[in-house]
Amino acid sequence: MHAGFFRFRAIIVLAALAMLGCSGDEVAYYQGYVEGEFVYLASSGQGILKNLLVTKGQSVRQHEPLFRLDPNPEALKIEEMHYRIAQAKARMADMKKGERPSELANIQSRLKKAQEALALAERDLNRRRDLYQRGGTDTISEEELDRFKTEVNIRQADVSAIEAELETARLGGRTDAVSATESEVGILASSLDQLKWQLAEKQVKSPSGGTIQDILYRVGEFVPPGRPVLSLLPPENLKIRFFVPQSHLPRLQVGSAVQVNADGVDALIRANVSFISPEAEFTPPIIYSKSSRKKLVFMIEATPEIEATNRLRVGQPVDVYLD
Repeated sequence: MHAGFFRFRAIIVLAALAMLGCSGDEVAYYQGYVEGEFVYLASSGQGILKNLLVTKGQSVRQHEPLFRLDPNPEALKIEEMHYRIAQAKARMADMKKGERPSELANIQSRLKKAQEALALAERDLNRRRDLYQRGGTDTISEEELDRFKTEVNIRQADVSAIEAELETARLGGRTDAVSATESEVGILASSLDQLKWQLAEKQVKSPSGGTIQDILYRVGEFVPPGRPVLSLLPPENLKIRFFVPQSHLPRLQVGSAVQVNADGVDALIRANVSFISPEAEFTPPIIYSKSSRKKLVFMIEATPEIEATNRLRVGQPVDVYLD
């Protein structure tokens, strides 16, 4: 609060003390003023103030758009994130479906040739085994028979290897690789949600109805994150502050009804006490004595009826009467 506010408050307190001095303990009314608790509205992001949709003193409704920061940085990142997610999903789909038909056909062709070579090697081995068992001039040595057995084993290994390759190709990508790609898609989706939230934060709407009290930035200025762009005064945040001597405190409690009179307002405004200060105030500094205790006052806050708040202005002097 600025120095003018404290000077005004001191004047109110002094006026209340002067009134008490003239009329003793019996006071017809208490002096006070209208105070407002402002809501300072800011974006969690930063950027150039692109649009200012309200003016100072304008009344706004709840959820009404107030201002917007430049959305381009987040919008471009969102477009890039959509492209990255599409790429990751395409890779994952390709892993799950396995090899292409032409690649599978090539593996099947190789398997057929390997099976034919195995069958030929087995026939050669069987003939050599018959000759070895019959003996005679056409007999073969045991070493030569072992060579044909080795050839059959080699051809069998080729067939087994190609069969395993074909099975793997039909299954698609490895489970761990597919899981890693799925995790990547999930992380990118979370980043996209965060970017969308950041983009939504660039446009600020009114949290409640009220009056635009002040505008702190202009279109074209850079707004740091969390810095208020404007202040809003909801009608329920309007308070009546007045000062009561300590001897009169028993007359008031939270919830007590009071009547408020303001210059230029035809009828009294009803309000209810919402706060009683636990600390006394006094001016000027004095030495406590039996007589000086009468100069101590306590600040009281009262909340006016919502229907009457449009007739009050922040800083306006008022007189408060006990109901």
